[in-house]
Amino acid sequence: MRLKPSIVLRFYSLYGILIQVAATKSKAKGSQGQFPLTQNVTVIEGETATLTCRVDQNDNTSLQWSNPAQQTLYFDDKKALRDNRIELLRASWHELTIRVTDVSLSDEGQYTCSLFTMPVKTSKAFLTVLGVPGKPQISGFTSPVMEGERMELTCKTSGSKPAADIRWFKNDKEVKDVQYLKEEDANRKTFTVSSTMNFRADRSDDGAVVSCRVDHESLNSTPQIAMQVLEIHYIPSVKIIPSTSWPEEGQSITLICESKGKPLPDPVLWTKDGGELPDPERMVVNGRVLSINFLNKTDNGTYRCEAENTIGQNSAEYVLIIHDPNAYAEQTGPDHALIGGIVAVVVFVTLCSIILLGRYLARHKGTYLTNEAKGAEDAPDADTAIINAEGSQVNAEEKKEYFI
Repeated sequence: MRLKPSIVLRFYSLYGILIQVAATKSKAKGSQGQFPLTQNVTVIEGETATLTCRVDQNDNTSLQWSNPAQQTLYFDDKKALRDNRIELLRASWHELTIRVTDVSLSDEGQYTCSLFTMPVKTSKAFLTVLGVPGKPQISGFTSPVMEGERMELTCKTSGSKPAADIRWFKNDKEVKDVQYLKEEDANRKTFTVSSTMNFRADRSDDGAVVSCRVDHESLNSTPQIAMQVLEIHYIPSVKIIPSTSWPEEGQSITLICESKGKPLPDPVLWTKDGGELPDPERMVVNGRVLSINFLNKTDNGTYRCEAENTIGQNSAEYVLIIHDPNAYAEQTGPDHALIGGIVAVVVFVTLCSIILLGRYLARHKGTYLTNEAKGAEDAPDADTAIINAEGSQVNAEEKKEYFI
C-alpha cells in the first residue's frame, strides 16, 4: 500500500513536535537544579567593582546582569547598556563577570543576575559605595593665646559615607570631652561631621600639638589628620636657687634667678632690702646670676630678683644669713657641763639606792628574830617552849620567816 505524500508530511511534523516537547520538558526538569550565585560587593568611591554570577550546573542557559534600574548590562557576552565604565571580564555557561570602573555613589544599589530557565531564576548582589571623607580642617585657632583664655577649636570634614568619626588629641593624649555633630549633605548620600573642643589655655600647653584625626572604613586604617601647634603667652615664673644652704663668713655664694616666661623675660633686676646692691665690687651680676664674694655679716638681708616680659612682671626673694664658722665649731664641740651634770645625777641616784636598800635589810632582819622567839616567852622550861613553838605553826599568820 502506498501512502499519500500529505499523510507522510503530517506524520513527520507530528513527530518533530513530540520530540521538541520532550526536549523542553527534559530541559525544564534539568534546570530545576540550576541556581545563580552572587555576592554583595563593597567598594570605595572612584575605585573598581567586580560583579560575578556563577552557575555550577548549566545546560547552555543564558545569564544576564542588570542594574538597580533594571537596565540590562550584559546578556551573556553581549553588552546592552552604553556605559564605557562597564566591561566584560568573563562570559561562559557557568559564569558571567562584569567590571564597573570609577564607581560613583549613584552606582550603589541592588544588581540582579538572571538565569533564563523555565521559570527564570535570579540572585541579588548589593553594591555598597563608600564615600571618602575630605581632608579635615581646624577652625577657631588663633596665635598667640594668653594664658587663662578659653580656646574653642572645631574640626570639620565632608563627603563621608557612612558618617566619619572624629577624635581629638593633645600631644598624643586623646581628649574625651568634645562635642560631635553630624549633618546630611545636599546629595542626601554623604555626611558632613564636625567636632568641637573647648579648653582654657595654660602655660603647660605652650608648644603642644593639637591634632584632629578622622577615622573611616574607606581610609584603610590610615586616618586623615589635621594639626596645629599651640603658642601660649604667660607672665614669668621666678625662683632663686642658692649655691649653698649654709653660707659662712669669708666664703662666696652664688644666687641663680631662674625665670621662665613667654615671650622670654628681659634681663633680671637684683636688689637688696628694697634698694640697689650696696657693694658692687663684691656683688657681681652676670645675666641672671648674682655672685657675692668674701661674705660678712653686713651681707645679711633679703635679696630680690625681678623678671618682666610684655605680659607682666614677677619676682622671688631669698633671705641670706651669714654664719660664723668659729661659733659653729664651738657649738659642735663636747658640752662638758652637760656631761658633768649627767654624772652627778647618776652618782646621786646610786647613793640613794644603796641607803634605801640598807635600811630595808636591817628592818626585816629584826622582824625575823622577833618572830622566832614567839612561844618561848611564857614557857617554864625548854620542852614547853618547843611544844608551844610547834603549835604555833598551825596558824601561818602567827609565824613569819624572812629569807634574805
